[in-house]
Amino acid sequence: MLQRLKILAASIRNAFSRGASRGLDVASTVAPTAALSLRRALPPLLIVTAVTAAGYAVVTHPPLQAVPHGQAALRTNQFSGGTTEFRDGSFLALPGLHEVRLFPLRDQSYRPESLAKAGGPTPLQSVEGLSLGLDMTVRWAVDTSRLPELSRKLPDNIEADVISPAVQAVVYKQIARHTVREIFSSQRAEIAAALEAELRTKLASDGILLKGVQIGSVDLPPDYRRGMDRLLSDSLASERMRYTLEISEKKVKETEFEAAADKVRRETAAEAAGREQIIAAKAQEEAMKHVLPFKQKQIEQRALEAEAENASRVKQAEGAAKARRIEVEAEAAARQKLAEAEAYRVTQVGKANAAQMATEGELITKHPLLVQKAMADKLSDKVQVIIAPPGSGGFIGNALLGVAKPTPAVAQQQDGEKE
Repeated sequence: MLQRLKILAASIRNAFSRGASRGLDVASTVAPTAALSLRRALPPLLIVTAVTAAGYAVVTHPPLQAVPHGQAALRTNQFSGGTTEFRDGSFLALPGLHEVRLFPLRDQSYRPESLAKAGGPTPLQSVEGLSLGLDMTVRWAVDTSRLPELSRKLPDNIEADVISPAVQAVVYKQIARHTVREIFSSQRAEIAAALEAELRTKLASDGILLKGVQIGSVDLPPDYRRGMDRLLSDSLASERMRYTLEISEKKVKETEFEAAADKVRRETAAEAAGREQIIAAKAQEEAMKHVLPFKQKQIEQRALEAEAENASRVKQAEGAAKARRIEVEAEAAARQKLAEAEAYRVTQVGKANAAQMATEGELITKHPLLVQKAMADKLSDKVQVIIAPPGSGGFIGNALLGVAKPTPAVAQQQDGEKE
């Protein structure tokens, strides 16, 4: 408490001394005749200077302060040593009485740029003694449950005074235990885990919570990188050759397995075919025991069917012969009947024709012109006009038919025959 009062008295004394020095500087510029009056007016001037200094302090350090977003403000009383925490809003902070300190509430990221390059100011050293750079990011936060303690314990620049020394101490020690190949590829995850575990323990004692450590690219020396590239190329070629040989061996084994499988498959197929043939032969033998009697019965049945068919054909032939004989007899009787009927018809037709001719002869005898009329009717479509010679007393068609007129002797003879 006494120490804080001494500090406050010293700050007030310094403020008044600065005001007095300013007044003396003004007085030195005044003419020597005004120096005496200035010394007489010095006590009021000091009061004015003190008031001015107090006003300046209030303007430059306003008593009402606001808490920045994402931060926490701790106000410490210089006389009592009490600490008050503010996380939002505004609070009263009197110059010379209160000391205010801000702490971040959000996670912070720290990237040690001096360790990122192999040719940087402070490169890392591997177990072989090669310089290398490591791009890493450290996420950290202040333990908010210990802010009153940390406000008195931690320095103002936490990254420069706490984080950076701890990171360098841990990283140099961990990297020096591993080879470049392990850092670059094979054990990167293990190295990151070891760095995070050791750094978390180291920062926890200072009230810093480690949220994580991420390792990015590894910067190697140019000569080592070229040699590593060549080694990697040779290793890749060797791995490729090894894989090629393994693939060839697997192909050979696969061919052997396929050949063996094909052989077993063929043998199995042959055995199965033999078994099938044996089973088929046995089945055929068993079937023949039943088929032979059945065949014998079929032969006997066919013989009986042939005999029956032969007898049937004989019966059919006999029946057909009898039917043919009956048909011939019927046909002969029918033809005889037809002949008798035809003869009777001819006789009757002849008698009818004779009677008709006799009737027509008598009619023509009585009426000779009927012959000319009938002939004219027959020739009516060819001859339009028929002229009978007058006084001929004969047949009108004699001239057309080429019949000569009979002589009187012939005529008399014909008349005599008619009579």
